[in-house]
Amino acid sequence: MSGIEIIHKYFDGLSPAQNECFTKLGGLYNEWNAKINVISRNDIDELYTRHVLHALAIAKIIRFSPGTSIVDVGCGGGFPGIPLAIMFPGTQFTLVDSIGKKIRVVEEISLALGLDNVKAVNQRAEKLQNRFDFIVSRAVTQFPRFVALTRKLIAGKQRNTLPNGILYLKGGHFDEELAGYRNKVKIHAISDFFEEPFFETKKVVYLKL
Repeated sequence: MSGIEIIHKYFDGLSPAQNECFTKLGGLYNEWNAKINVISRNDIDELYTRHVLHALAIAKIIRFSPGTSIVDVGCGGGFPGIPLAIMFPGTQFTLVDSIGKKIRVVEEISLALGLDNVKAVNQRAEKLQNRFDFIVSRAVTQFPRFVALTRKLIAGKQRNTLPNGILYLKGGHFDEELAGYRNKVKIHAISDFFEEPFFETKKVVYLKL
């Protein structure tokens, strides 16, 4: 199954522009990863499953309303932010990473795809001054530490059916990390949405803030 086919397997009704962007992702990441290694050599061959589709698990939890603002903290080479920006063209994404070479990849790929809803920022997240409706990330640190560093970034105004908060992609067992959040946190098993073996232990953790 090709990269775009695995996206179509789980998401129908994509526009021609979205199809074009998702189709181009593979070539762009292969090209840039050869220059600046932001994805492991083992994972680059599984880009669409382990990175693109993994990012889009968030789109199974919520359909962001137009005008929603999202910050992707510790975005690396652009995940989950870039696939989500393709999926939600009416949503504004700020992709943040403290490593400049990773942000360069984000900038170049966003430019090549014509994603005018993506802003790349080379900065530590705790220094950001803006406020956002949602924070997304792929397990950059233990969950309590991540919440402590980023919760000030959440805006007060609500735009979506899901209250503002954090959507965190995480794998493995982490009950102890979430023990302090009780009824404010909800765990979604990605295997409920995607059947590929890679997702057996992968979760989306949602924390209302």
